[in-house]
Amino acid sequence: MDDTVKLVRKELDSRITQLQKLQHTDGSFRFRFQGSLMTDAFFIITIRALDIHTEEPNVQALAKSLRSTQHKEGYWKAYSDEPNGHLSATVIAYTALLYSGYYQKEDALMKKAASFIQKNGGIAKAHFMIKWMLSVNGLYPWSHMIYIPMTFLLLPTFQPINFYQFSAYARIHFIPILIAANKKFSLNSQNRPNVDHLYSRNEELYPSYAQLENERSPISFLWKEMKRIGKFPSYLHHLGFQYAEKYMLERLEEDGTLYSYASSTFFMIYALLALGYKKESPTIQNALTGLSGLIDKKGTHAHLENSTSTVWDTALISYTLQQADLSPQNETVKKATTYLLSKQHTRLGDWHIHNPNTSPGGWGFSHINTNNPDNDDTSATLRALTKSATISSTVQEAWQKGTNYLLSMQNKDGGWGAFEKNTNWEILNYVPIENAKDAAIDPSTADLTGRVLEYLGNFANLKKDHPHIKQGVDWLLDHQEEDGSWYGRWGVCYIYGTWAAITGLIAVGVAKTHPAIQKALTWLKSIQLKDGGWGESCQSCEKLIYIPLTFSTDSQTAWAIDALLAGGEWKSKQVEKGVNYLIAANKKDASIRYPTGIGLPGQFYIYYHSYNKIFPLIALSHYVKKWSK
Repeated sequence: MDDTVKLVRKELDSRITQLQKLQHTDGSFRFRFQGSLMTDAFFIITIRALDIHTEEPNVQALAKSLRSTQHKEGYWKAYSDEPNGHLSATVIAYTALLYSGYYQKEDALMKKAASFIQKNGGIAKAHFMIKWMLSVNGLYPWSHMIYIPMTFLLLPTFQPINFYQFSAYARIHFIPILIAANKKFSLNSQNRPNVDHLYSRNEELYPSYAQLENERSPISFLWKEMKRIGKFPSYLHHLGFQYAEKYMLERLEEDGTLYSYASSTFFMIYALLALGYKKESPTIQNALTGLSGLIDKKGTHAHLENSTSTVWDTALISYTLQQADLSPQNETVKKATTYLLSKQHTRLGDWHIHNPNTSPGGWGFSHINTNNPDNDDTSATLRALTKSATISSTVQEAWQKGTNYLLSMQNKDGGWGAFEKNTNWEILNYVPIENAKDAAIDPSTADLTGRVLEYLGNFANLKKDHPHIKQGVDWLLDHQEEDGSWYGRWGVCYIYGTWAAITGLIAVGVAKTHPAIQKALTWLKSIQLKDGGWGESCQSCEKLIYIPLTFSTDSQTAWAIDALLAGGEWKSKQVEKGVNYLIAANKKDASIRYPTGIGLPGQFYIYYHSYNKIFPLIALSHYVKKWSK
């Protein structure tokens, strides 16, 4: 065991030095936030549809990236161990390659892609966001999309049904989607390919509304309300368009993107065109510039990030380096602190609708985000600032504002969600569109609740007798799975949620001997893989049951080790084997690049290029500290 600790100490020194070298002059750390290929495909389609020639190098680079990820069977996948190809990814990638002009329907791999799409239900079975993108480009009939009237946006927040019952993430995408759908807008481009061959003859194209009309349907009343307000006078529908336009324009970021998301920015461009904007308008041109600025060309393949992850990465790395015993006076930490202070939000956002008596103080995910703070980034940044707050009044003030903000965002059920407070109207789970339960609402989750508790317990010194903490503990204990795990929403998946829950509960004073903790630790030890690490498939969030990988990943192994260390298992064979896995060299490419973050289950998975550097360093640092004591 002493030999292992010596090896870990040496590994820590090497990893710390490597990380410090990656800091930028402004104090930030910047790593690729690699998500779905959807953003790459949307960029190609949009640039070609608008006939913009200045972006040709980016179109060529992204088309090359798309082709490089196509499998020999013709389809594209959302993650490497997906049992079959991914229909929506294949539809939009195939369409984008046709738009690019660099690949033709007659190409052998393109023929295989078309055959896969046809055999799996055609365009009609693709995700609604994909079908919307095809519709605004004249490739899919609007009559096949569910209609929601613009007047819905005008319903006041005190009404039982209103726009602000949807999550912030849903709203910012829903607004432009609604505009184009109500206008039935289609851009007629000379570059538009013919994709009629992607319609399946064996599938009904029109959606069935019978379930919505059924009195026993949980959303029957909601559907009837949509039909009722759809009959409002035309001038009210016009006001709905005005409201929607104003809503978008007020939430533009400095780089021209909407809410700092590429996906919502693409939707906004088409919505503005539907409202009569010309492609030369400053708003659309700024949006296109912002999208182009999100293309990361480093490495083998270019990728358009859905947003940057700069604040998230910088906060986690600063905290991680301090856990590895760098002082808050260390130059790397000081520069990161200065950067993070500059990114604290100072204005009211949509979160204020459900939390009206709180001042701003949170942090967002990307370096351009000023509108949309989230609880995970806020707690991560506060961890990074805690030690500096003891020696600087400026940092102390920011830290206190952030902590107050975070406490105020607790849901009435005791847990924490991602972006907003009390946006968990469960009836929206039944809206008949894909991922409604994942995006339409923003409920309390085990990963967010656990991570907030871990911050409040270990860094703000609040324990389980505090009213806020007691409610959070009760929520976690009530939401433990039968096997002892917890489900994590924003990471893959049960390992992620279990790590957050265990470390959070113990941080606020729940005993390591508590039955819930012991059951969770037993579960973690039981799923360790033969190579000594831990690996969980993205399928877990689709099947809602733990599904292992055949190989381990560094980030998931680090989460499991860190949870076991918090639970007092630092002398266990499982931890020793896990640590040896982390410090071993020559890991397989599949292990390094496997996505362990989640955007939308089933659709949008994330390979954080920073995670393999951050979480192993945290776990190894905690391991050495346990042995040092």
